[in-house]
Amino acid sequence: MTSHFQYSFQFLLLISITLLFTTITTTIAQSAPPPGPPGPTNITKILEKASQFTTLIRLFAITKVGDQINTQLNNSKQGMTVFAPTDNAFSSLSVGTLNSLSDQQKDELVQFHVIPTFISTSQFQTLSNPLRTQAGDSTSYNFPLNITTSGNQVNLTTGVVNATVANAIYTDGSLAVYQVDKVLLPMSLFGPQPPAAAPAPEPLKDKKKKSGDEDTTATGDGKASANSVGRIGLRRDLHGLTRGSIAIIIMFYL
Repeated sequence: MTSHFQYSFQFLLLISITLLFTTITTTIAQSAPPPGPPGPTNITKILEKASQFTTLIRLFAITKVGDQINTQLNNSKQGMTVFAPTDNAFSSLSVGTLNSLSDQQKDELVQFHVIPTFISTSQFQTLSNPLRTQAGDSTSYNFPLNITTSGNQVNLTTGVVNATVANAIYTDGSLAVYQVDKVLLPMSLFGPQPPAAAPAPEPLKDKKKKSGDEDTTATGDGKASANSVGRIGLRRDLHGLTRGSIAIIIMFYL
């Protein structure tokens, strides 16, 4: 009897402890605050998580382009697209390439890798060239960027280098980050200089003026010649008149 009572007591105690634990767990779960909204998008953290983008991260910090991207993403609905060259891509550049650039040129180089709109992988086939980047003017000899596709392959052409999109590092409908195998070198910084403009033709007014001067000179010379001829003729008439008068006087006295 005593043994049966002990078993019953232990069973009731176990049930009570279980119920108490369940109640406490439920109360804690209900009182815990709901998870907050996701933090603001940060391009630097995305590249750090993907690794192999140390040089690009450093350039984002030096030029402040990273902060600009974060600010624009969190204050605009247009979205953005970043073409991210790997550290190996930067290493393949000629020695001293980056160090030879001024601060403004470094900024333009980095901005050339940023598109001010979100581009999904399916949109690459329908884009219009040249694509406008954050660097500005997309005309020849400035910052043109052309995109072509062949099947699933996406190629980028700057007029200086041809690069390929390797894969998508990150995409959330607002920001798309694509890994590229080469640094995108813009024409404005690394391409040939535009041909010199042809000299302007001589204004037509000057030619007319010169022709007028020549006509005036010719007219002046004609008048001078006419005056000279007139004076010579007058002298001849006076000389003939004088000779005739003398002859008449001599005949009168004779």
